[in-house]
Amino acid sequence: MTVRTVLDANDIDRAITRISHEIIETNHGTENLLILGIPTRGVYLADRIAKAIKANYTDFDIDSSIGTLDVTLYRDDLATKPGKEIANTHMPVTDLSSKTVVLVDDVLFSGRTIRAALDAIVTFGRPKAVRLAVLVDRGHRELPIRADFVGKNIPTSLAETVRVRLLESDSDQSVVIEQ
Repeated sequence: MTVRTVLDANDIDRAITRISHEIIETNHGTENLLILGIPTRGVYLADRIAKAIKANYTDFDIDSSIGTLDVTLYRDDLATKPGKEIANTHMPVTDLSSKTVVLVDDVLFSGRTIRAALDAIVTFGRPKAVRLAVLVDRGHRELPIRADFVGKNIPTSLAETVRVRLLESDSDQSVVIEQ
């Protein structure tokens, strides 16, 4: 197996900083912003994005602006992957109608996880808008879904696997392609 590093720790930090600025620019500030991380690594990335926003916008209230959205029960492949563990969903607000929701995930591939996330969100209400932030977009979409904020576009073949490693869950921090 060959392993190629495409993002190191510094690259990931820069991507998170850039994504946080792009989110604020698109949203015209921090008002009514809700950042939802998709387990597992999307939760860690959402937390990092929220902290980067807070560093530049002191009025940003992290406690009421960041949450976790588990999409396991909304997946269309649950029958073929029945062993998937259900994570906790934490929605810090009760009304989404005025919120711009930013979904955060580590890798955008087929689009099926994001489709499941869209289904999960509507169980909590109808947000003003939904945006998508990903660290890596590797292509190969099966559904018409695209990210609004991307750390890095990495064209891959279907024979390759993209692995995101973060300090919160792994022993190092990098994005590698395995073949």
